[in-house]
Amino acid sequence: MWYDRLVQIWKIKDLRRSIIFVFLLLVVFRIAAHIPIPGINVDNLRSFFASNQILGLLNLFSGGGMENFSVVMLGVGPYITASIIFQLLAMIIPKLEEITKSPGGQEKINHYTRILTVPLAFLQGYAMITLLRQSPQQIISDLDIFKLLTILLTITAGTIFLMWLGELISEKKIGNGISLLIFVGIVSSIPSALGQTFAIFDYSEIFNLLIFTFVALITVVGVVIITEGQRNIPVSYARRIRGMRMFGGTNTHLPLRVNMAGVIPIIFAVSIILFPPMIAQFFLHAKTQFLARAAEFTVQFFQNQIVYGVLYFVLVFAFTFFYTAVIFHPDQIAENLQKQGGFIPGIRPGRPTAEYLGATINRINFTGALFLGLIAVLPLVLRSFTGMQSLVIGGTSILIVVSVVIETIKQIESQLTMRDYEGL
Repeated sequence: MWYDRLVQIWKIKDLRRSIIFVFLLLVVFRIAAHIPIPGINVDNLRSFFASNQILGLLNLFSGGGMENFSVVMLGVGPYITASIIFQLLAMIIPKLEEITKSPGGQEKINHYTRILTVPLAFLQGYAMITLLRQSPQQIISDLDIFKLLTILLTITAGTIFLMWLGELISEKKIGNGISLLIFVGIVSSIPSALGQTFAIFDYSEIFNLLIFTFVALITVVGVVIITEGQRNIPVSYARRIRGMRMFGGTNTHLPLRVNMAGVIPIIFAVSIILFPPMIAQFFLHAKTQFLARAAEFTVQFFQNQIVYGVLYFVLVFAFTFFYTAVIFHPDQIAENLQKQGGFIPGIRPGRPTAEYLGATINRINFTGALFLGLIAVLPLVLRSFTGMQSLVIGGTSILIVVSVVIETIKQIESQLTMRDYEGL
């Protein structure tokens, strides 16, 4: 029973202390998300985010930090961006790939990622402030160079602080620290969303609310199935005779997950979709008429719901295949199997095995990419069918929340299993 499991977790002193420690750090994060930077018209800022769909999505990931213009308004976005950059560079630059595969290489990559996070946070903070200064609402006033540098340094320090909190949480092995920070940010926005919905709730919309609830439950079930789904490729190992003893001859399997890329394709897609309208915002009031018209057309083009939905779906679908190709290497797996004396029944070792694994992962990946694409555009589809503007199901948010919960439960279960073995 789950109740007995909770009692067992609470009785283990070290595990109980780790859970309490992680909980307190998450509370510190939520407190920091409500500490605003002075000199900002928060009411105008919230109305600006409410009218901008893409920035509203970024505000969701920051746990409302952007909407409050808090000291941690950028969240862990710059750190995630730096991690993605180094993952892509390791694929392109052989030297980085050697560092990644070498002993202790991942620690070096993590160190480089932390260093890159600082200038990225500074640049993203400057871009956000520039965007807010050019908005029609009077959000930032009397911004001199000293005040600008102070805000930028505060924002950058807030991002580094969250990065440090995330690493402290990860050390306790109660889930991934960065993922838990995003998880808490998303969950914390639910009460306010529900409050806004029921404040203007009309009983004529009760049918739409039931549809929303049903779709939310189906989405959660679908996320669990896809997240846990995998294709097991049978692998056999040949028997080897050394002296008077026989080794090997075992049968096992190679698990291929349906959603191997996680939420990385959605983050990629959001970054690509966000970039053109954000750059265009800077040129809306340009003196050159052609440049101003081009910027206005770009902003309106990306605010079109149909265009936004189609581009979002296509980018998520494409990036799912791209990122899976980055992290999954059939040639390397086939070579390792051959060196260890393993083979897939009915498939010859070497190149045929690599081709078989490549074809299999492509078929599996199609399902995962289609699922991620539908999850990404689900809020737009639900809004068009129900007409509910105040509360729409965030498919991306549900995907992150469910994935983080599953990962955290697995890590806690592994710690319980390890302690059971220690007891024996």
